[in-house]
Amino acid sequence: MKKKTLQGIIRFLVNTLTKITYIDMDHIPAEGGVILALNHLSFFDTPVVLVNERRPDVTALVTTKYEKKFFISWFINTAEGIWINRDIADFSAIQKASKALKAGKAVGIAPEGTRSEKNQLQEGKPGTVMLAVKSGMPIVPLAITGTEDAFQKMLRFQRPTITVRFGKAFTIPPLEPGHRSRQLKEWTEIVMMRIAELLPESYRGVYRDKVG
Repeated sequence: MKKKTLQGIIRFLVNTLTKITYIDMDHIPAEGGVILALNHLSFFDTPVVLVNERRPDVTALVTTKYEKKFFISWFINTAEGIWINRDIADFSAIQKASKALKAGKAVGIAPEGTRSEKNQLQEGKPGTVMLAVKSGMPIVPLAITGTEDAFQKMLRFQRPTITVRFGKAFTIPPLEPGHRSRQLKEWTEIVMMRIAELLPESYRGVYRDKVG
């Protein structure tokens, strides 16, 4: 199966089984490399991002711990996803993502590094900023709500309400020699704050008190 066919099937299922709304999708550049930095609540997040109509060329970084699960592995490979080992500094995955960005694709990445079990933002990790600096591409913050219990609701024949809100794109300048560690931390905080600003207060987690 080709990616376009998979997207068509997933789009039909998402539109049929859920009440989904994409807000301010025009904040995503219509073409060219762009990083979509999103909060991570559920396995359902990837399909939701995959079928956005603005950038059907989107791919995503997905943890290798699911690589041996047949259906998930097939889905990610068909969707042309990029496997990343979260347990190490996976420079190979960053290089593949950077290559995809320079080829003009959109790349989704969760700065938290893993799915939130409390449905709230966790502390961000520097991988997203490293990718943005290496590629020179802009970041569009992306906030998802409603996917955390989407599967459970669908099993009860309910249509979950899912909202995907996009923020304005911004670019991270080159990091200064001698200050990289500090600036990586500062920019990671900024990325997470941009996501938190798009979320309802109950989803902001460790960034709740930092949003004005």
